[in-house]
Amino acid sequence: MAAALALLYKMLPLYVTVALGWIAGRYLDASGRHIAGIMLYIVTPSVVFSGVMSAPLSAEVILLPFLTFGLSTLIALVHRALGRRWIHDDSINIVPLSTGTGNTGYFGIPVALLLFGQEGLGLYIVAMLGTTLFETSVGFYLAARGREGVKECLLRVARLPSVYAFALAVVLNLSGLSIPLVFEPLFDNLRGAYSIFGMMIIGMGIVSFRGLAGNWRFTWLSFFGKFVSWPLVALLFWWLDSQWLGLYSLDVHQALFLVSITPIAANTVVIATLLDTAPRQAAGTALLSTLFALIYIPIMVSIFL
Repeated sequence: MAAALALLYKMLPLYVTVALGWIAGRYLDASGRHIAGIMLYIVTPSVVFSGVMSAPLSAEVILLPFLTFGLSTLIALVHRALGRRWIHDDSINIVPLSTGTGNTGYFGIPVALLLFGQEGLGLYIVAMLGTTLFETSVGFYLAARGREGVKECLLRVARLPSVYAFALAVVLNLSGLSIPLVFEPLFDNLRGAYSIFGMMIIGMGIVSFRGLAGNWRFTWLSFFGKFVSWPLVALLFWWLDSQWLGLYSLDVHQALFLVSITPIAANTVVIATLLDTAPRQAAGTALLSTLFALIYIPIMVSIFL
């Protein structure tokens, strides 16, 4: 119980940041759309690059983001197929993002630092890169597919820099290179901006939020995928790997489990805003999931970690 309360205390600044985003949108007419572009094309690739550059890479660790990517894609496609039976507006295109990924960066990194310390944080960042790759490739493609043709969607994905940032960092890291000391403060500041502006975008997105924006089925499916399906898949892999495969250590299993229990990603709101695809629905559901996670994450951590 003490650990759960300590974690709850550490998470409170995240909710204050959401409130500050709401104030900025409500009283300063701040535009989440402009910040979303900066986040997706500049800040997120920078965080991906610096995270991979600082991680101790081995064959197993390099494959970890692809494992997370595969699990995200599986969960996203299954819930998209389920959702097509009940959801008949354009919010169905956001279901893969709301279920397949999570707020692993803006929300998860502070929690991982609290739980695992600085050393465990590196493994967590490598694991969460798989969800970032999913967001900026398959997730973005499926969200845009509802509004544009296949060719246009693929061109949009090809212009997203996070995948290139990941590949470049792997090559440089394996070559024995590191980020020059003079640039380390820059990347530290970008990681801070990643958390602050990511959570503020949620607040800006709910300025005009009313209820569940009219589609409770989207919200229920998103919650089920994020808080039931994802953790069950992570726990199943944990059991299979510990009993049969023997690929990863306990630290990696715990990092992957934390990835699975984070709330709906703020980048879901970022992409929905950029594509103008049910942004109010995405923002409202992301906010509710973030509030739910205030209680959910401490309980899950106290049970399984």
